[in-house]
Formats: sequence, C-alpha cells, structure tokens
Amino acid sequence: MKITEGTIPFMGFETYYRIAGEENPEKAPLVLLHGGPGSTHNYFEVLDFFAEEDHRQLITYDQIGCGNSYVEGHPELWTKETWVQELIALREALNLKEIHLLGQSWGGMLALEYLCNYPHEGVKSVILSSTLPSSQLWGAEQARMIKELPQEMQDAIRRADETGDYDAEDVKQAEAEYMLRHCSGPYGPDAPECLTREKRSGREAYVTAWGPNEFTPLGTLKDFDVTDKLHTIKEPALIISGGSDLCTPYIAKVMADNIPNSRWELFRTCRHSCYVEDLPRYSRLLKEWLNKS
Repeated sequence: MKITEGTIPFMGFETYYRIAGEENPEKAPLVLLHGGPGSTHNYFEVLDFFAEEDHRQLITYDQIGCGNSYVEGHPELWTKETWVQELIALREALNLKEIHLLGQSWGGMLALEYLCNYPHEGVKSVILSSTLPSSQLWGAEQARMIKELPQEMQDAIRRADETGDYDAEDVKQAEAEYMLRHCSGPYGPDAPECLTREKRSGREAYVTAWGPNEFTPLGTLKDFDVTDKLHTIKEPALIISGGSDLCTPYIAKVMADNIPNSRWELFRTCRHSCYVEDLPRYSRLLKEWLNKS
C-alpha cells in the first residue's frame, strides 16, 4: 500500500501528516482527528487496510504538541483555537476541498468545534467516535462511573480532587483501573504494532488543555460546550460509542438527539476504542457510511 508522509508549516512549527492509499477522484478522502489532546495518529493505522479495500485515502496527522509534531514549553498553544486552525491549515496545504471527517475522543470535540463555529465547506459527512459535546457533561458522567470503583479507589480520587495532588500511588492505581474498565488495553504481543509502538505523547498539551486525568476537566477545554449548537450541523453525522465507553450512552444520546441528520451505533461490548475492539464491525460501518454519504 502506498504511504505518503510529510509536514506542513504551522505557527512556526511543523505538523506531520500521513496519507494511506491512492488518490481517487471519485471518493473524498477521510481525514481522521486523533484523541488526547496530546495523543498521536498511531492507533488509526489499524485502519490502513481500509484505504486499500475502499479505494479511499485516509489522512491522519499528529496534532501540534505530540508525536512527530512534538512541541513543548509553549502552554499558550494548547487551546481549541490552535488545533482548529491547524486543521484548516492542513486542508489548505493538501488541497482537501472535499472530505469526510472522523474525530475520536478529543478529535471529535475538535470536529464539533470546527463544524459548529467555523466555515467548513466541502465536509461531506462527520463520524463522531466516542466523543463529547460538553466537557462538564463528560466530567459528570465520569463522576457517576467512578462510584462503581472499589471504595478505596473512590476515596483516593476524592482526596486528589480536594488537594490537587494527582501523583500519589493510590490515585494512579485508581486511574489505571478506571481506564482499564472504560478506555483500552492492555495490549498483548499479538496486538497491531501501531498500538504498542513507543510514541511521544504530548503531556503538556494534555494537562494544559484538559487536566490531570480523563475525569477531571480543569484546563483550557473545561468550558467546552457546543450542545446548544448541535442543531446547526447540516452534515450527515454517524455517532459511534461503546457500551463501557468513557463516552457513555447518555453522552452519545445527547449528540444523537440534537444533531438533525444523525445515526447512532452502539458497540455494546466495547470500551473507548471501538475501532480496535471490534475492528471488523467498525470498518464495515465506515464502508457503508462513507459510500452513501
């Protein structure tokens, strides 16, 4: 399969991109927005085969602050405005006049911010994968699920919230258990290489923009909320979430109820990584969706 890599200039730095597959004038490429903030494109490589199977380019990139676009020591960068402008710059640099857009986790927030608050001609459809329209709604749902943890883990998290000290060992153990239940991992020796590959995560970007962990939004995104603007989204929207996801069924339903031309698919046995935990169904769904939108 053809893999094309490169960089584009952005705000005095470089944004890395990766294109899987050949250009096909009959099919708009799928641009994928990774999570975090501060994760990388790596996990989307599990979908490389889809580019060849569907004869459609998959365009991923490392958002500024992580991976091959790593930057640190610039906390002023870590805002939703920076990352939206980066998406706009990517489309301009690669001449992406028509695209489908897939955002996973934070990437879905980025997609929603772009669709709700910026001009975005040429977006044929959006796929909102395990994401959220409101940081405070997300935090409230995580607080509810924390109550399912053993009492000592609940107490550790409560103490961290009261003191602001999230580095204690019992707090980290509680976080690890929570993420195991609702996010992903562990990955064994047979897992795709892209899931276990060493990567340069953007910790500064994550903590500054989001907070110390998944269930404590304290950063620049703490007031993110486009719920009241979801009704303005005109593009067809596919919402995907897992039954044990950080994106709870309630969060997914809020999006499904408020986006006019939307469809919600619940992967009942999956966590936050539906694209890994049920890749066959995920890819079938993508193929069906993209070829009718």
